[in-house]
Amino acid sequence: MNRTILFLVVSAVLLVIDIYAYSGLKVAISSLPITAQKILKVVFWGLSIVTYISFILFEPLSHNPATRKFVMIFSTIGVANIIGKLLFALWLLLDDIIRFFRWIAAKQAEASNPAESESTKISRLKFLTVAGAATAAVPLITMGWGIVSGAHDYTVKRRTLKLKNLPDAFQGYKILQISDIHSGSFWSKSAVQKGIEMINAQNADIIFFTGDLVNNSADELEDWIDVFGAIKAKEGIFSVLGNHDYGDYLAWPTEQDKKNNLSRLKEMQRGMGWDLLLDENRTITKDGQSIAVIGIENWGAKGRFPKYGDLSKAVKGVEHVPVKLLLSHDPSHWRAQVIPEFPEIDVMFSGHTHGMQFGIEVGSVKWSPVKYFYPEWADLYTEGDQKLYVNRGFGYIGYPGRFGILPEITVFDLQRA
Repeated sequence: MNRTILFLVVSAVLLVIDIYAYSGLKVAISSLPITAQKILKVVFWGLSIVTYISFILFEPLSHNPATRKFVMIFSTIGVANIIGKLLFALWLLLDDIIRFFRWIAAKQAEASNPAESESTKISRLKFLTVAGAATAAVPLITMGWGIVSGAHDYTVKRRTLKLKNLPDAFQGYKILQISDIHSGSFWSKSAVQKGIEMINAQNADIIFFTGDLVNNSADELEDWIDVFGAIKAKEGIFSVLGNHDYGDYLAWPTEQDKKNNLSRLKEMQRGMGWDLLLDENRTITKDGQSIAVIGIENWGAKGRFPKYGDLSKAVKGVEHVPVKLLLSHDPSHWRAQVIPEFPEIDVMFSGHTHGMQFGIEVGSVKWSPVKYFYPEWADLYTEGDQKLYVNRGFGYIGYPGRFGILPEITVFDLQRA
C-alpha cells in the first residue's frame, strides 16, 4: 500500500471516529451556554484539522532542523487528538450498547401493553457522554505536560553493582551511563546543556553511551557536536551503536549513501572524543589490576531489529580479565544470547526501550506499556551472577516529551559482592 492510499484510508477511519465522537460531544455540552458550545465545537474540528496537517507535513518537515520542532509539536497534538477521540468513542460505544438493551426492553414493554406504550426513542445517558468528553481531554493535557515538563527533566539514578570478582583497585569505581540521545528530536539546546552539566557534575571515572545517538541521519548531530563533545570523564567515554544509528529507517538514494552516512556518524563520535566500540573491547587498568569494557554492534532479539553484532568477536582477548562489562543497545540481547552463551559477562548495559516515554514510577510501583514487549525494560535485573541495567534514555523520539518515565542519567558504584 503506497503512502497516498494509506493516508486516505487512515483519514477516512479518523473521519468516521470524528463524526461519531462529535455526536457525543453535542450531548455532553448541550447544557453549556451557546457561545461555549460553539468554541468547543471549533476546538473539536480544529484538532482534527491539525491532525490531518501533521500527517501531511511530518515526512517533508521532520528532517529539517528549522521546522522539526514545530512539526513534532503538531504531530503530538495530532496523536493526542486521536487517542482522546478513540477513548471518547469507547464511552459512546458503551452508551450505545446500553441504549440498545434499553430499546429492546422498551419494545418488549410496548408489545405486552400497547395501551401504555410511549415513544421508544432512547436518548444518550448524559453522565456517560460527559465522562467520555472529560476522558478525551486527558491525553492532550498529559502529553502537553510531558513536553513542557518531562522532556528535559533529567533524573540522576544511583545504583550499586556488586560483583564477586571485582579487583580491589576498582572498589568504589564510578561508572556513568546515558543512552538513546536521539539528537534529531531535541527542540531546546539550553535544556539539553543543563543535562550535560548534570552529567559532568557527577565526576565519573568512566562514561558509557549505549546507542541511538541520532534518529536516522548523521546530519542530525551537526548542531549538537559542541554540546555532547563537552561530556567528560576521567578515563574516557565508550559508546556503541543503536538500531537507529544505522540509517535503516530512511530510504537512501543508494546503498553507498547509507554506508557513507554510517561512516560519517562513526567519525563524528570519534571527533567528540568518544571511543566507539564495534565488536571490540578495551581493558581498563588501575594499580596493576584490570576490568574489561566490551562493546557490540546492535543485536536485537525481537521483531525487525537487526543482529549486526558479533559477541564472540567482541570478547576476544579479554578472556582472563576478572570483570567484563558489556555495552549492548537492545536489552533483549541479554536473555537471548548473553545469559545462555556468555556466562562470563558480569553486567550488560543497554537502553532502547525509553520506558516508552510514558508510565508510572512512584515508590516501588513501576509500570509502562513497554513491559509487555520487553520484560526487562527499565532499571536493574539479575539472573544468577549476571546483571542487566536498562537505561530509560536521555532523549526521546516521535513524541517530543515524557510523562512519568523521565530522562535518565545513571551513576553506578562498583563494589565487591
